[in-house]
Parts: sequence; structure tokens; C-alpha cells
Amino acid sequence: MPRTPSAPDNHGKPATPIDAALLEEWALSYLERYASTAENLRQVLRRRVRRRLMAEGSRDRESAASAGPLIDALVARYRETGLVNDAAYAAGRARSGLARGRSLRRIAAGLAAKGVGAADAAAAIAGLRDETTDPELAAACAFARRRRLGPYRTAPRPREHSRDIHTAELATFARAGFTRRTAEAILACPDEAAVQALLAGDDADSDDSGRMG
Repeated sequence: MPRTPSAPDNHGKPATPIDAALLEEWALSYLERYASTAENLRQVLRRRVRRRLMAEGSRDRESAASAGPLIDALVARYRETGLVNDAAYAAGRARSGLARGRSLRRIAAGLAAKGVGAADAAAAIAGLRDETTDPELAAACAFARRRRLGPYRTAPRPREHSRDIHTAELATFARAGFTRRTAEAILACPDEAAVQALLAGDDADSDDSGRMG
């Protein structure tokens, strides 16, 4: 089994070599706690190797580089066996993002940051339509509920500050990645029942309620 030698530890004893067995131990420990994509797991293991070498007082680039093929082989094997599955990971993250009120734009960015390929990310976002007819609207409603915006606002809106509050809430939606049209549609709802009707498509005029004047 190939081994990447490690420098002696602080007590002068040789440290456990960074070999395939140690990398697998690290990988399984990580996967026991977190779901992961193949690329994310690869980066996690690379960081572990770098931290290990630095902790041992070694900046040996050759040692770090020699661990690369071992990491690649391990990740490839995990993909083949299904231990890491980018498509399943993307689908799960997309659903949880929707439930937490993340815009589709934010969900896509989060998947890309975790190393999900464009095809898997697109399929995951398209799959959200199996959960709801309009995923973006559903996410925006969840966002409004979590942030207590519009119909979910707990404090009454003073008439004299109505326009300022409306503008501020539009900006909050925009910063979260939602379009003005989607934000306006939700803010136009007088109460939570109206939001549910909007989600169910019961309001025939909902498509026009968020148009900019």
C-alpha cells in the first residue's frame, strides 16, 4: 500500500504515515457526520493532509502532492459504490434550501460551492417542481415567514412609515436573491391565508400583483 512519509512528532517519534488507510479513516469519519459531494470530500481530505503536515512542522509539498493520487482513488471508489452521490446530495440540499427559504439562485450557488456539477444542480432544482408548482414563490414565502416580512409581520405597520417599511422589505428580499416581482406578490398579501391562496394558485391575478409600476 503506498505511503506518504510523515515527519516525526514533537516527541521525536515517527508519526502515522499518511497512507490510504489513514485517508479512509478520515473520509469515513467525515461522512458519518456530514453529507458530501465527491469534490467536497476531496477538498476536505486535502485540507486534512495539509493541516497534518503543518502540525508536524513540515511544509513538504512533495508529501502533500503524493497524497493526491490516493485521495483521488478513494473518492473514485466511493462514487462507484454510491457512498458519495452528487445527484442525491444536490436533491437533498435543494429541498432543504427550499424549506429554509433560500432563493433558487442561492440554492444553485450553494450547490456549486460544494462541487456539484451543473447537470446535477440543474436536475435538483428542476426536481423542486415535484414539491411545489412554483419553487421560487414557495421559497420566498418561507423566507418571509422566517424573517417576519409582509403578511408575517408581528408588529403593526404605522401608516406614516408604510412606504419606508415596504421599501426596506423589498430590499431584504432582493439581498436574499429574490426578484422584485416575487417579493411584491408576497407583500401584497394582507394575511397568511392570502399567502396560502397565492401558493395554491387560487388568485387568478397573482401574476400581475407584483409588476412594477
